[in-house]
Amino acid sequence: MATNSAPPKVKVGIIGCGNISPRYVDGCRKFDILDLVACADLYPENAQRLAADKELQARSIDDLLGDPEIQIVINLTIPAVHAEVSQQIIAAGKHAHTEKPLAVSREDGKKVLAAAQEKGVRVGSAPDTFLGGALQTCRKLIDDGWIGEVVGATTFMMNPGPELWHPNPGFLYDIGAGPLFDMGPYYLTALVHLLGSVSRVTGMSRITHAERIAQSKERFGERIPVKAPTYTSGTLQFASGPIGNIMTTFDGWYSNVPHIEIYGSQGTLWAPDPNWFGGEVKIRRARDEQWRSFPLTHSDQVSRGIGVADLAYGATYNRPHRANGDMAYHVLDIMHAIEESSQNGRHIELESGCDRPAMLPLGLLPGRLDTA
Repeated sequence: MATNSAPPKVKVGIIGCGNISPRYVDGCRKFDILDLVACADLYPENAQRLAADKELQARSIDDLLGDPEIQIVINLTIPAVHAEVSQQIIAAGKHAHTEKPLAVSREDGKKVLAAAQEKGVRVGSAPDTFLGGALQTCRKLIDDGWIGEVVGATTFMMNPGPELWHPNPGFLYDIGAGPLFDMGPYYLTALVHLLGSVSRVTGMSRITHAERIAQSKERFGERIPVKAPTYTSGTLQFASGPIGNIMTTFDGWYSNVPHIEIYGSQGTLWAPDPNWFGGEVKIRRARDEQWRSFPLTHSDQVSRGIGVADLAYGATYNRPHRANGDMAYHVLDIMHAIEESSQNGRHIELESGCDRPAMLPLGLLPGRLDTA
């Protein structure tokens, strides 16, 4: 239940001051519990630029990790070093919240979780978009039985590739990236939030072009070798019964296919792009003549950082946080299993699983995530 008293402040730092970092700064500052104080980067000029723009302290990585007042560090480095940096954060006795994916390999993902358990700290991970108003509303509609028993789901992500706009697109075609590992976590995390964990997968994937040509002004004309599949399709068997499909690609321009649809015995739920926190939620129940928009039950006036705030509340009040390491590892496991299935031509049974995260309470005050 919400309270009138403000929560105690939790000091936060950022390691990795690249393209996404300003959004995290702005998002974290929407929550009363977070006090974002410092940033660091392997390249000091990046930290100095972010610090000047967002009124932070620019520090070295060692100095930030050595600050006893900082309790949470947000890891916004490139995927290839997510696990390494998260383990440095954990070794310093701090909670780690990392950008997606949790790690490149399953082995490194397990090391991060084991280190956190041994040190007695928490791991959080993007994406936290499932905590936004749109996907929280979808969760409530499913839980309240608006579409009956869920029998299936479809997720779809298509674009022509980040080399058209991203200032540093090369890492997005490296091992541990591609459309599945870069964008797939948004869609798979949304499905795990809505339907629970996955027990078995089947997949197919391909690399369509051996290289890409960067077109952003920062890297214009640079040739990018492609090491990760750029078109991936997977079938998911959920432990609770439904069968889902996921398709992610950097090889297409246009589509009319919805981002997410959930199919039930009494209707269909249409969810917006899980890359964002809001968007239109539509539902069409059995024998309805047309789709109808459904008002959001939760606020969409949140952004990247809500997962960090939920971690801070969890650590402060000793309750589970929702965008947690177990779910992030399960999503990582699903993605690897899809690629393994494509390579081996067989179903892959998953060893991992996770609890379906609790839905956010209704009626939360802006900037607060108080719960009973």
